[in-house]
Amino acid sequence: MADLELNKLFAAPLVAGVAFMGAGLIGELLVHPHKPATSAIQIGEAPRAAAPAAAAPAALEPIGPLMAAANVESGRALAQRNCAACHSFNDGGRSGVGPNLYGIVGKNHAQAAGFNYSAANRALAEKPWGYEELNAFLHAPARAMPGTRMAFAGLANNQQRADVIAYLRSLAASPVPLP
Repeated sequence: MADLELNKLFAAPLVAGVAFMGAGLIGELLVHPHKPATSAIQIGEAPRAAAPAAAAPAALEPIGPLMAAANVESGRALAQRNCAACHSFNDGGRSGVGPNLYGIVGKNHAQAAGFNYSAANRALAEKPWGYEELNAFLHAPARAMPGTRMAFAGLANNQQRADVIAYLRSLAASPVPLP
């Protein structure tokens, strides 16, 4: 009887190993994993020669023509979904992580009283937030204003940016004329 117990102790890890190996083989047949051609981490190798410079990013499409067909309600929904966690939109509203955006279109950069703007934004304090400036900033904030503390990645869709800008334009007692 004791011999059978000893056999069970040795057989259990072997059976488990065979079962896991079989499951791995079946999984590989069903899933077909994609293995990268090169390792993401190179340890102990000399740095590779620099690749040829990438083409310059395409110029941003002007937002003016899209503003005529922009949808303020769609812009409001996008702003609530993407911006409301950090910004407020009401007249006289307080700043949060980001400044209040009421009346931002046509207003100079870094003008919300008491808000601690980044140095990049303060450097543009004499320039107004025009339609094209908002377009570039909403497309890629870090690229449009290097050094900004805004962590938002941006809106790639041209019409969505136009909708958000139309909504921001509507947040004023007298909206700035369309371009």
